[in-house]
Amino acid sequence: MADHIAGKTIVITGAGSGFGRLVAEGTAARGAKVVCGDINLEAIETVVEGIRAAGGEASAVRADVTKLGDVRALVQAALDGHGAIDVMINNAGTMPLAFIADHEAAYEAWDRCIDINFKGVLNGIVAAFDPMMAQGRGHVINLSSIYGNHPVVGAAVYGATKSAVNFMSESLRVEGRGKIKVTVIKPTGVPVTGLGATVVNRDAGIGILGQNMSIFTDMVMQMQTGMFPAERLDPANVDYASLAPQYIAEAIIHAIDQPWGVSIADVTVRAAGDHFII
Repeated sequence: MADHIAGKTIVITGAGSGFGRLVAEGTAARGAKVVCGDINLEAIETVVEGIRAAGGEASAVRADVTKLGDVRALVQAALDGHGAIDVMINNAGTMPLAFIADHEAAYEAWDRCIDINFKGVLNGIVAAFDPMMAQGRGHVINLSSIYGNHPVVGAAVYGATKSAVNFMSESLRVEGRGKIKVTVIKPTGVPVTGLGATVVNRDAGIGILGQNMSIFTDMVMQMQTGMFPAERLDPANVDYASLAPQYIAEAIIHAIDQPWGVSIADVTVRAAGDHFII
């Protein structure tokens, strides 16, 4: 089959960890030229060093996605270094789950969530739009969430930002028809990405877990102590309970690995035995 990744210039925000790092490493291994952006310069420099050591091509640019100037500079680094930006992956995000009643503790994190999850994606779109339109082709991939599918308790702000990403992505798709293709990735809960560290109130997870809240909590505790049954963490089993981040990264890479005329528009990847109800 034809390879549609080799030679592409790919810009990734939040590339220092989680899905961003995995996609950077995976696409570089396939011959892409990867420009890694993250607010943590040390983290992306480590990622880039690993990619180069493996024979791949990558560069690191510190970028705070809440600042349009930073994201424009990230895109400009791709243009200066490689003459194009083929794929823009707006991956950086935070997940401050909390009830509205938690506003005293959560408001600052919510404010930052809006800036990163919504404005950060908007900044990525704005930075990439003109170069892609001038090139006559481009691909924008936005990280959303199953939380954006339906409003639930405990995720008023986080879910709203992800719903806004869905709305904005579809608007971009319509406006960019024939020149910019758009993919929305909606991960389910992936406990080991580190995103859980930004949760304000653990109890707020009930909105996405419902009647499975206590079972999920027990699973996480058992995973942390190494007591969770190994077969439940084997993707060969239909009762696979906790999705490994590599499967989200592989879905993103699969969306990139398409002919220019084929757009995979909306992707949700779940563990078949997970506990999430939306």
